[in-house]
Amino acid sequence: MAKKKAQPKMLRIKLVRSLIGNTQSQRATVWSLGLKRINNEVEQPDTPVVRGMLAKVDHLVTVTEVE
Repeated sequence: MAKKKAQPKMLRIKLVRSLIGNTQSQRATVWSLGLKRINNEVEQPDTPVVRGMLAKVDHLVTVTEVE
């Protein structure tokens, strides 16, 4: 019998600050997370890649864990 893989935890990410005045790299990071405008929310899996992107733009977003 095959083992079932556990689903990765999900993170709800919300863009709360404007991208005006930030570097192009930070804008690209926010865009790659799937955020397009202020107050836009997306859900992403809790992986090291996503955590690294969030560390780069932590001053622009809020993060909550989804059960």
